[in-house]
Amino acid sequence: MAEVLFYHLTESTLEDALPGLLERSLARGWRAVVQAGSEERRDALDQHLWTFRDDSFLAHGTDREPHAGDQPVLLTVAGANPNGAAIRFMVDGAEPPPLESYERAVFLFDGHDQAQLEAARRHWKELKAAGHAVTYWQQGPDRRWERKA
Repeated sequence: MAEVLFYHLTESTLEDALPGLLERSLARGWRAVVQAGSEERRDALDQHLWTFRDDSFLAHGTDREPHAGDQPVLLTVAGANPNGAAIRFMVDGAEPPPLESYERAVFLFDGHDQAQLEAARRHWKELKAAGHAVTYWQQGPDRRWERKA
């Protein structure tokens, strides 16, 4: 069973939080896949990961490009895992595929978006009932993650 983490964004945007989480995943030696809720969102994240910091970028690709399986970070809208990722991020209310093949799954959701909050609650209940180890993290005023459950 995958370890499942729910990250409740209250103080920053997805664009602020995701790059750091991806960098930490890569530092662990994991490949990552980020599943967005729409092609437009996937494409916006694709552009953002190349430019999010002046002194660095995050090497990645999308599922619409050749050699998707070679990417350390793959952005997608589908449930497949062509790069053999150990960690899967679901953003913008993306519906997760079966998670048993992952070491970790992360749901990042906007605390100011009612639809994303409701989807996160539903996923929490379903995954907990399925036997996954689930934890809930919320941002504090300093944007640091605090474990709440």
